[in-house]
Amino acid sequence: MLKIQEKNSVVRGIFLIGGWVLGLDRFYEGDKKGGFLSIIGWSITFSSFIFLKCSGYEYVDGVKNSSDYSPNPLIILPLLAGAYGGFLIIKKAFRLAKQFENAK
Repeated sequence: MLKIQEKNSVVRGIFLIGGWVLGLDRFYEGDKKGGFLSIIGWSITFSSFIFLKCSGYEYVDGVKNSSDYSPNPLIILPLLAGAYGGFLIIKKAFRLAKQFENAK
């Protein structure tokens, strides 16, 4: 059977996997501020992809014409924010795995 610390790390890992965008793991840990900041941060990141999308695509006879393709240089900001958020998720997953492994 699993010990209390092992159960805690498994449940936190499930919340991390299933609800990282909604900050469910942070709400479960009692960090309401971190949960709301997670929701706001991922909302800004995902919505900025919509507003900073690349322009210049035109469809001619059902075929995409990319000769006038011009990427928006500001798209790098949500990419960096998303990469940093992904790094934090992976870092937390490894911390939970280590906690599960070291449970006494």
